[in-house]
Amino acid sequence: MTAMPNIVLAGFMGTGKTTIGQIVANRLGIPFIDLDEAIEAEAGQPIARIFADEGEAAFRSLEAQIARKIAAHSGQVIATGGGTLLNADTRAAFAGNSLLVCLTADPETIMERVAGDETRPLAQNREALITLMGNRAALYASLPYHVDTTDRTPEQAAEEVIRIWMQHTV
Repeated sequence: MTAMPNIVLAGFMGTGKTTIGQIVANRLGIPFIDLDEAIEAEAGQPIARIFADEGEAAFRSLEAQIARKIAAHSGQVIATGGGTLLNADTRAAFAGNSLLVCLTADPETIMERVAGDETRPLAQNREALITLMGNRAALYASLPYHVDTTDRTPEQAAEEVIRIWMQHTV
C-alpha cells in the first residue's frame, strides 16, 4: 500500500495557508503542521526575533532543515512559510511525496489580511509586498496547482484543495 501523500500549501503570506490547512486537515482527519510554528518551537523564539538577531539567511537555513525533516513523513497537511519553497532542495523534498498547492490572492486582499501584523518581518509596506510578490511570482507559477483565495471563504478554498487532492490521489 502506498503512503498517503502530504498536502503542502504554499504561497505568499496572507493567502490563508494556515487557516485553510487546518480546515483541510480536520476534514480529512489527518495531522496539520504549520511550518512556522515548528520553526519557532525548534528555535525557542519567534521568527521575527530570528530575523532580527540572526538575519534572513540564518532563518532560511533553519527553515530548510526543519522542512526537510517534516517532508520525510507522509499523510499530513503542511502550511509552509511564504518563502519556504525558494530553497530548491526543500522544494524537491516536498515534491517527492506531496501534492503542492499554491494559494494566491490579489495584493489588496493580502495587504488587508496582514495589515498591522508585527509577526510578519517581510510585511513592511505595500510597495515592499508587491516587490516581494513579483520576486516570487515565477516560483509560485511553477507549482502544479493553484487556488485563488481572494473571493473565497476559507471553507470554500479548503473544499477546492480537497477536490484537487481527491483528483490527484485517485
